Amino acid sequence: MNTNNYPLVSFITLNYNNTSVTADLLRSMRKLTYPNIEVIVVDNHSDIDPAPELMAVYPDVKIIYNSKNLGFTGGNNAGIHSARGEYLFFINNDTEVNPNLVEPLLDVFENYPDAGAVSPKIYYFFHPGIIQYAGYKKINSFTGRTGAIGSKKVDNGQYDFIKPTYYAHGAAMMIPRKVMEQVGEWPDIYFIYYEELDLSLAIRRKGYKIYFQPRSILYHKESMTVGKSSPFKTYYMNRNRILFMRRNVSFFLLIFFYSYLLFFTIPKNSATFILKKQRDHLLAFWKAIIWHMRHPILD
Repeated sequence: MNTNNYPLVSFITLNYNNTSVTADLLRSMRKLTYPNIEVIVVDNHSDIDPAPELMAVYPDVKIIYNSKNLGFTGGNNAGIHSARGEYLFFINNDTEVNPNLVEPLLDVFENYPDAGAVSPKIYYFFHPGIIQYAGYKKINSFTGRTGAIGSKKVDNGQYDFIKPTYYAHGAAMMIPRKVMEQVGEWPDIYFIYYEELDLSLAIRRKGYKIYFQPRSILYHKESMTVGKSSPFKTYYMNRNRILFMRRNVSFFLLIFFYSYLLFFTIPKNSATFILKKQRDHLLAFWKAIIWHMRHPILD
């Protein structure tokens, strides 16, 4: 097939000591109907070289080796530097794709000139037909939290229309290279969590919109690398929630957020970890709080 009429799409995914999961993603990508893609796996300094297993599944895969774990942000940025595509598709390694994933996403950019990024409909992998993501709600100015539209609901077609949304989903988001060049790289200060929300806002500040495309489908296994509950996750989720608010809301709204943090979040989380005897989580939570005391000014 002549691929000249099909813009190159660069798939960028990360691997960190989870090669069998990444191999499952590549196996599903072999069934993609779109004819012009490159697949880049950025290895964040895994203990074992993933190349033999990944190349056995997808011989054309391009593997980038980082000399240390650069996290989700740094890993994606390393992928960008090696990508050749007109469109960059950032995808979690703990996902699997529908064969017709790519075409409807590209249709959004063709039909909506203001599109700066687009995410597909995401299902929970282990609960077929149950939605994880059909767009995002706006961040709550008090709590610093958002919620996915349709999360944990049975898909009865109630979200089957293209629409703008506040944020793209970090597990799967396509961005034109020209847009990425305007906003810069992924905000590396996050390392992991909340980075896609920050990047989405950076895209919107350039005058673009974020879209949800329900005709593209993805299945997400969720937290296969860091675990659904770990001190690592407790640290970065709490540190980066505060970081996001510091970087993206007005001083007036930040006062309300800090009040909620001081009088509700800190006492509640501390008490919960103590009652559950989760000392590691308690220390991780307070480490996140102290990080901000040590960084009163952000670079």
